[in-house]
Amino acid sequence: MFTGLVEEMGAIASLEKSGDGVRVTIEASVVLDDISHGDSINVGGTCLSAIDFTATSFAAEVMKETLDHSAAGIWKVGTRVNLERAATLGSRLGGHIVQGHVDATAEVLQITPGDKWSVIRFSLSPDIAPLVAHKGSLTLSGVSLTISALGTDWAEVSLIPETLEATTLGSLTVGETINVETDIVARHVMRLLEFTKGDAPS
Repeated sequence: MFTGLVEEMGAIASLEKSGDGVRVTIEASVVLDDISHGDSINVGGTCLSAIDFTATSFAAEVMKETLDHSAAGIWKVGTRVNLERAATLGSRLGGHIVQGHVDATAEVLQITPGDKWSVIRFSLSPDIAPLVAHKGSLTLSGVSLTISALGTDWAEVSLIPETLEATTLGSLTVGETINVETDIVARHVMRLLEFTKGDAPS
């Protein structure tokens, strides 16, 4: 489990084919401080397990499912990614409960800069739109955010200077693909409603 509070930005150092997935090596520093084999690290919104590490990087296996359904499928050498270590039982939950399980990808539709902040509008696919609420929590590329405006097929978040400077969201461009994770509570409520309405898959 994560909180959506990014600890640092890393960069993709290498991508090597591994079966139907890839082995990715990510340059980092902060998240390496107490790293152990098998540790979970949120990489741009995806939960990956560190299988190897050095003083300046760690490696993880990315399976086909993740490549097909997240922005990991378009990572290239040099791509910047937000990094966060898994929360501990004694951690303060400064963001919200984040699993690192990408629900969908979204397209950046519009960026409106302000004096000290920016508003990012992004697309919402029909399958996740019902899970997004005004003033509710959402994770974009591993960053815990609050929805500031909402339409039927789009949503907006307002980014403060700290977020713009400390995460990859500050360098987004229109048309870019980002990972979206909806609130875990909303996902479970929708599942319960499926059974209540008799719409649960057989």
